[in-house]
Amino acid sequence: MKKAIYLMLLSALCFTVMNVFVKYLSGYSTYQKVFFRAIGSLVFTMGYLLYYKIPIGGKQKKLLILRGLVGVTSMGLFFASTDYLSIGTAVSLRYTSPIFAAILAVFFLKEKIFKLQWVYFILAFVGVLLIKGFDNEINIIGLSLILISAFFSGLVYVVISKIGTKDHPVVIVNYFMWISTILGGVLSISNWKTPQGNDWFILLSLGLFGYFGQLFMTKAYQLGSANKIVPLKYVEVIFTMILGMIWFGDQYPLLSVLGVLLVIVALILNVLFKQKVKG
Repeated sequence: MKKAIYLMLLSALCFTVMNVFVKYLSGYSTYQKVFFRAIGSLVFTMGYLLYYKIPIGGKQKKLLILRGLVGVTSMGLFFASTDYLSIGTAVSLRYTSPIFAAILAVFFLKEKIFKLQWVYFILAFVGVLLIKGFDNEINIIGLSLILISAFFSGLVYVVISKIGTKDHPVVIVNYFMWISTILGGVLSISNWKTPQGNDWFILLSLGLFGYFGQLFMTKAYQLGSANKIVPLKYVEVIFTMILGMIWFGDQYPLLSVLGVLLVIVALILNVLFKQKVKG
């Protein structure tokens, strides 16, 4: 259990570094950041599949392609939102995706939302209103981009649920990385900016930190009980806000911070409730 906690905290740290690097690279187009984020992880996913001789094509190609398209849309919108929002605010609002996932699952997976879950979702929405109402840096464009990103992130959950266990998890991620690499590369051609100096390392490391963040999180879930591990996932928001204040001089009004905490607490309670219902 102790190892699982360390791995989850390490995962949160990896995602935090990736988030801050995305914000730092604001001079590059969203498409270019998507390209480098994807190609950096593609090296690892392709290497894994080839080493273990796992068929790259998968069994459910239409769903795998759909997962890739939905995933790259969510990622692109998140990256774009960081040009308008402080990185801590963008990350905290992106975590509203479980709300969209739960609602979409009702229609596409025939899952049920319990009354108590609606209470948690309302609390999270109140948190979003607090963030928007008391953070003067938030504009409607940034808020719209990140909430639409969260919606597509919730849709990813639905598509992955549809895929189920018929395809290997790395095959699913590999499709996502290939589609993101191709789309990001093609769309960035018209406004390509050649990286200079350390920017090469930072751009390529987006995929590195993203991949290992996902890897450490997966291993943490395998080693520890979900109800104790999942809440630590949201430490990423706190890490990102702190690093944003240090690196970019971000400032957060007290009520905006309370809004972030309300979103995190509401979503953690929702996760714990779901685990209790299942178990």
